[in-house]
Amino acid sequence: MVCGSGQPAVREMAGSPGSDSLSDLTTVSDADLITLVTQGDQEALATLYERYSRAVYSFSLRIVSDAQVAEEILQEVFVRAWQQGGSFQSARGSLITWLLSITHNLSIDEVRRRKRRPQKAESEEPETILASLPDAGIDVEEEVWLSSLRVSIQDALQQLPAAQREAIELAYFQGLTQREIAETLGEPLGTIKTRMRLGMLKLREQLGPVVSERAEPNEVKLS
Repeated sequence: MVCGSGQPAVREMAGSPGSDSLSDLTTVSDADLITLVTQGDQEALATLYERYSRAVYSFSLRIVSDAQVAEEILQEVFVRAWQQGGSFQSARGSLITWLLSITHNLSIDEVRRRKRRPQKAESEEPETILASLPDAGIDVEEEVWLSSLRVSIQDALQQLPAAQREAIELAYFQGLTQREIAETLGEPLGTIKTRMRLGMLKLREQLGPVVSERAEPNEVKLS
């Protein structure tokens, strides 16, 4: 498992700061908090853990469907935040989006690792195995168009206000529900719904011409 590398657990790294010391950091912005973490501030790490550990754990559990594994991934995510926080760039997204991206990658790696474990195949005929293999053929033209579309989507997202972009990224790239986004960001559910609705309207305006160049009518929906 990813966390079996001898790294100390996050709880041990963060120590046991008193409630007064933690309260001093609860109002610190994410950007300032991760800066303190990269400077070796254990209280900042503990605050970051308190702020986002629930969202990280829940997201990982949804992917790996194993509470123990999700807990290990949770620890590893914050170990990496401690070690690699300097790679976070606020211009490219929010801190929670960055943390959930790490969570997603670690969780998917774990799922893939499990699938690579030897499976019993004594009862499988070679013809059956071969027939089940996916077609590896690649439509080059389709790949080029999809790559271009991804770039267009990223460009369009950068044009949105930060709050709208953050909500949409958490929903569509990290798979959180609107209620989970509201809990993660500490915002009212109605506020999140409004942000996403306005953001999607703007994306539809920007991406409509791009999608219509390729898609048949009613083939692709942006809502």
